[in-house]
Amino acid sequence: MSKATLIACRECDLLQWKVSPPDGGRVGCHRCDAALYRSRTANHDRVLALTVAAAILFVVANLFPVVEVWVKGELMESTLAGAASALYTEGMWPIAGLVVLTTIVMPSVHMLAVIYLLLSIRVPLLFPTRRRALPLRPDIVLRLLQHVAPWGMIEVLMLAMLIALVKLQHVATVVPGVGLCSFGAVAVLLTATTAELDFRELWVRLTRTRTSDSGPVAEKLRLRAQKTAARAGVSACTDCGSLCAPFGSIPRPECQRCSNVLHVRKPRSLTRTWAFLIAAIVLYIPAVSLPVMVTQTLFRTQSDTILSGVVFLWTSGSWSLAAIVFIASIVVPMLKIFSLAFLAGSVQLRSTLIPKQRTHNYRLLERIGRWSMLDIYVITILAALVQFGSIATINAGPGAIAFGAVVVLTMLATLSFDPRLIWDAVETERG
Repeated sequence: MSKATLIACRECDLLQWKVSPPDGGRVGCHRCDAALYRSRTANHDRVLALTVAAAILFVVANLFPVVEVWVKGELMESTLAGAASALYTEGMWPIAGLVVLTTIVMPSVHMLAVIYLLLSIRVPLLFPTRRRALPLRPDIVLRLLQHVAPWGMIEVLMLAMLIALVKLQHVATVVPGVGLCSFGAVAVLLTATTAELDFRELWVRLTRTRTSDSGPVAEKLRLRAQKTAARAGVSACTDCGSLCAPFGSIPRPECQRCSNVLHVRKPRSLTRTWAFLIAAIVLYIPAVSLPVMVTQTLFRTQSDTILSGVVFLWTSGSWSLAAIVFIASIVVPMLKIFSLAFLAGSVQLRSTLIPKQRTHNYRLLERIGRWSMLDIYVITILAALVQFGSIATINAGPGAIAFGAVVVLTMLATLSFDPRLIWDAVETERG
């Protein structure tokens, strides 16, 4: 029995031997250059301490106001939950739900899951991995964590708060609250823990079942000669990354390590990608043309679209923030829509052109999609804080709902797309 390990790239399905990376380095796929794994000697005690600290600060951030606004002696302050509640009261419940989900629920689940998993490593007898009666087995929690991670957006919220402060400074006296500082600390701590956690290492530590990736050397050589996992007749689990035995006649094959249902490729990947993408394209038109924010004062009522909000930041001298909002709210959604359409169309046409570049584009879309939520958070904060009766009020407009839907749909389209389909045409051509 050899201790050598064979792994499959998550983005092109190429089978490769695992090698030891240099300290602080990464090992990339030989074919598509995707990061297979990094040199991370995770100190789980340190990660646990940082996550517990982040969880405590997260509670503080949600209990205290994020900012205080003074106008003619009148004070307005709001917590993040209060801001979402204000949107709900105005009838903007889709936006309120999206804000609560991405800034409160998902980060909470993320932190609790990390604490649970690290405690299960620290005190394994309290967290049995194979006891089916236990509803929160560590392997199930780890799978949940992987699916929740893309939807927690504390760092985007922090940038939105800073932009909202810049806008508010032109109409009132603004004092940053305890909640704002706490959210900033939470964002830093979560970034540190995410950089140090390795999901592959966690799977190895939390599960005892050995799969085909630790089989005899002869079996590995047979698999390696097949180039990809699919051509070798095995499947790489999309959750834990382990190689699983050939399907054979099993109607519902499951991963031997994490019990995830196995598929050679994501089921109906192109169909779901096109469905989400077309819906996003339809909603993008009202998202950029309808007002996302309506400001009422003693003298006039002003409706602002996303683009007019960028113009306001630019003319007020906040050029860097104007550029950030323009890129996050205008450029990124358009880039995602066009890029996803290109990727899905090229796969459907079985194109073999520039597969490495197309895979790189998909990787970029995964990283930047969440930042389009920036404008939604800015609107949420302004709508909660600027409620001064006849003096001035800010309310969310119908464009905000359409824009929030576009962000969610493009993220779902990206998650539905299977980048390994890009390379299937290349494999077919090579025979």
